[in-house]
Amino acid sequence: MRTALTIAGSDSGGGAGIQADLKTFAAFGVYGLSAITAITAQNTRGVTAVHALDPALVVAQIEAVWSDLAPAATKIGMLANTAIIEAVADALTRFGLPLVVLDPVMVAKGGDHLLEASAVDALRTRLIPLTTVVTPNVPEAEVLTGLTITSIADQREAAARLVGLGARVAVVKGGHMTGRAVDVWHDGSRVIELDAERLDTPHTHGTGCTFSSALAAGLALGANPEEAARRAKAYVTGAIRNAPGLGHGHGPLHHFWNLGQ
Repeated sequence: MRTALTIAGSDSGGGAGIQADLKTFAAFGVYGLSAITAITAQNTRGVTAVHALDPALVVAQIEAVWSDLAPAATKIGMLANTAIIEAVADALTRFGLPLVVLDPVMVAKGGDHLLEASAVDALRTRLIPLTTVVTPNVPEAEVLTGLTITSIADQREAAARLVGLGARVAVVKGGHMTGRAVDVWHDGSRVIELDAERLDTPHTHGTGCTFSSALAAGLALGANPEEAARRAKAYVTGAIRNAPGLGHGHGPLHHFWNLGQ
């Protein structure tokens, strides 16, 4: 069985973060490993408390996993602050962790900030150059590139700039746009538009976490970045379509819809 590591925050509501990542890995038949960066108190309505862990403890978790269970791919989500970003970047280099998917989490679905504003530069300069695939949504891509994104052409330019920052592949997701849900995939030479129906539903909590962890699972199973992104797109669309309708805000996805559960 292939293994994949998620380095991210914990979501007490179970819809995003570590919990969503581990569910997604399981749905793909990948054994999930985790290094928790922060503990959040949240539900479908929002985040009420955040506690970032000591960077040394984050690294200790990564080292424990790396030394015994050999992750085939690594997904990175919420990192909270500069100190954790620096520690994770150093760990990626020191342990040679392969096939890194970076979801540059900045704001929760309900609008709560999950990354200190001062940490954006560290994310841009320390982590993006170490990633196989970076998967920002439109607001995150705007912060990272300085662009205003209002069209697919803007998504294409943002993806190109992210590759210019050092990512092997960039996927600028279109969930915040209008019309069909189009994600732009760019590897520095080819640009592909991943298109899907836009589903009219409030149950989209954890879509970014789920997409990036599905992509990481695909890489762990041997898919190339394009095929992994296509599979992740199809999986997330199905998970939204089959959402269980839980909670009173932005509800979670159905992570096991593809298993008939």
